[in-house]
Amino acid sequence: MISKTDDIVRTAPTTMSKKLILLMSLACGLAVANLYYNQPLLAEMGRTFHANAHQVGNIAMFTQIGYAVGMFLFVPLGDMKERRKLIALSLIAVTISLISVATARNLLWMNIASLAVGVTTVAPQLILPFAAQLAAPMERGKVIGTIMGGLFIGILLARTVSGLIGGGLGWRAMYWLAAAMMLALAIILRTFLPKGYPETRLSYPELYKSIGQLIVTQPILREASLIGAMLFGCFSLFWTSLSFFLEGAPYHYGSEVAGLFGLVGIAGVAGAPVVGRLADRFNAKAMVGLLIGIALVSYLFFGFLGTSLWGLLIGVILLDLGVQGAQVSNQTRIYSLMPEARNRLNTVYMVSYFLGGSLGSSLGGYAWSWWKWQGVCLTGGLMILIALIAWATHRTKK
Repeated sequence: MISKTDDIVRTAPTTMSKKLILLMSLACGLAVANLYYNQPLLAEMGRTFHANAHQVGNIAMFTQIGYAVGMFLFVPLGDMKERRKLIALSLIAVTISLISVATARNLLWMNIASLAVGVTTVAPQLILPFAAQLAAPMERGKVIGTIMGGLFIGILLARTVSGLIGGGLGWRAMYWLAAAMMLALAIILRTFLPKGYPETRLSYPELYKSIGQLIVTQPILREASLIGAMLFGCFSLFWTSLSFFLEGAPYHYGSEVAGLFGLVGIAGVAGAPVVGRLADRFNAKAMVGLLIGIALVSYLFFGFLGTSLWGLLIGVILLDLGVQGAQVSNQTRIYSLMPEARNRLNTVYMVSYFLGGSLGSSLGGYAWSWWKWQGVCLTGGLMILIALIAWATHRTKK
């Protein structure tokens, strides 16, 4: 009979198989896509529920709020519960939430169901710390980079896929399909993931008390969280404003073209595994500074060359490479701080990350209303400068 101690030994850092890394990457990409399916479908949802743009826009807002709540409530459980079972249960929960969206009969129902989708889409943030636990220290950055690449591709392709399926079969069909995929994924991961027992035995209240202690005692965590928030903020700001920019001169493109720009970003996402390998070989702190610089250059392209298509395309590639690469490097850094607290460290980082994204989305709307594209570029550039100052200040203190 195998004891819990034996299982802990078996999940100690070792060389992960390529099949396991690929499975985790696909799982993260498929799961995180649940958060973004609604964005291209909001107009169709509005017609279904006879709601105006402001009312139906709350669907996306509730989804993002739910995701932040879900990460705070459930991701720390990965430090005190067996991880494989926890991941499978989260996927079953999100299956039920997606079915609730697909069967929504009014706007209130839809908002509550969308909130539930966000709350239960926590599998990606449980898988990442689990992968960090399974990976050997010398390959941890490469593994995280590869899995984050799958997650980023899921984010980028979700809008395109949902737009195509929703346009052809209706928005409810997209959510029925998503529910089926999550149920299948729960079965697959329950079968093929190794067991991963926690490395701490804290109670639930002690677990959350320790999160505050981590924030106070871990300066690298605070620095990485602020940098991540600002970079994802500038990322969200750009994508929120892009469709408005493309509608006017000199492009006069429809909203579907804005979704296709997400495909261009895959070129930048492809660099995430490379960044992870470099973070293993070189100083991850220095890598973060370099990638903040790349993100800043992307906004220079947007500001000075955004009226030319090639300038906009190069900027998108650089923005995705800078933002996603910095996240890989930051997570490599924080996962190395306290192995027994990886889920709690990830909770602090990712909640900060998505709060920054929400701020960027809000600022993008205001910046476009007041100063159009140049205001968007200036606001995004300022967010990147805050990230750069946080990086440089911590370096000076150290």
